[in-house]
Amino acid sequence: MPHRSPWTCVLWDVDGTIVDASDGILRRLTIALDHFGKRPPTRAELVHWIGPPMYESFQANVGMTPAEATDAVAFYRVLGKKDGYTTGAKLFDGVGELVRDVASAGIPQATASSKPEIQVVALMDHFDLSTSLTAIVGATPDEKTLSAKADIVAEALRRLEATGVDTSRPVLIGDRHHDVEGGAQHGVPVIFVRWGFSWPHEADGAQAAVDDVAQLRRLLLFEDVDA
Repeated sequence: MPHRSPWTCVLWDVDGTIVDASDGILRRLTIALDHFGKRPPTRAELVHWIGPPMYESFQANVGMTPAEATDAVAFYRVLGKKDGYTTGAKLFDGVGELVRDVASAGIPQATASSKPEIQVVALMDHFDLSTSLTAIVGATPDEKTLSAKADIVAEALRRLEATGVDTSRPVLIGDRHHDVEGGAQHGVPVIFVRWGFSWPHEADGAQAAVDDVAQLRRLLLFEDVDA
């Protein structure tokens, strides 16, 4: 049966929402922080690293200065390029199928990730999701010019509008408080997914919170009984 949606377009965070890249992130952080004489995070502490721009995280989590954080990000990105941006990454169960089904229902979609755009493109290509997306939006390579979630959301909407997409009823799917706050700055409601890397309170301010893909599917698609 055909499907419809209450939304005219869907924006997707990537890390912790579509993709679980935690294994690779932890490995590269361990190498990078050891290189700079800092204690690497445990897996449980990845919640402090996955979501925000790395430039901010190096300052907030290990006390680096902006200059030190710039060097750390550059070192970390060299490791990522050497690894390959998709090494160790996997889709959260059922999310890829949902992205494809939303596209099949005719609802335009875009990524809205604080991850560097070159990496987001590589991941979407790797998981065969690029053709389901009208725009793939991520941070600039320096993670400074364009990295804040509110700015990423604005850029995703701008690119969708440039292709003629109706952005009057957008929704953002994300797993961190940065998504909730970034969406709010543009009046974009957020559906918070709890399978990512977050604390329970981070869902505060979201329009809805879901525990699994089946719940998310019901909020994005419904059967068109009149078709």
